Amino acid sequence: MAAFLTPQNSHDSTSIGYTSLITLVCLCMAEHFPSPVAYQLPLCQLVNQTISLEKEGCFECHPVETTICSGHCFTKYPIMAIRFSKVYQHVCTYQDIYYKTFELPDCLPGVDPVITYPVALSCRCSRCNMDMSDCTFESLKPDFCMNDIPFYY
Repeated sequence: MAAFLTPQNSHDSTSIGYTSLITLVCLCMAEHFPSPVAYQLPLCQLVNQTISLEKEGCFECHPVETTICSGHCFTKYPIMAIRFSKVYQHVCTYQDIYYKTFELPDCLPGVDPVITYPVALSCRCSRCNMDMSDCTFESLKPDFCMNDIPFYY
């Protein structure tokens, strides 16, 4: 690669300088602007979603409609590791929420049938808060129900 950057005569050094400058500008712009594929993905936003409510001691799952946060957030990851530097990836997560309650039928005696679930009011791109979000690589679907899994004794 060094052979291409070595000027052969005096006027070639100017064109190499411009080429290097253009390459540097393009690389800097690529770092600040996401790829075209990113523009095709939905941004972090409120989405209507069916979730399954269940509780130990209650026999059935009950689907309810709620709003959740879903979509992508722009993020960067350094190519070279920076010593003593932490890298945080932003995820689509709740900004404002409130909780609704639902009373599950068919619960065993002594089991509180009331369950609460979050309803998203607004979303934001932020570091993952494991107290409020499932930030795993591949999580269970929101309407997944443990009662649907066959249990063998």
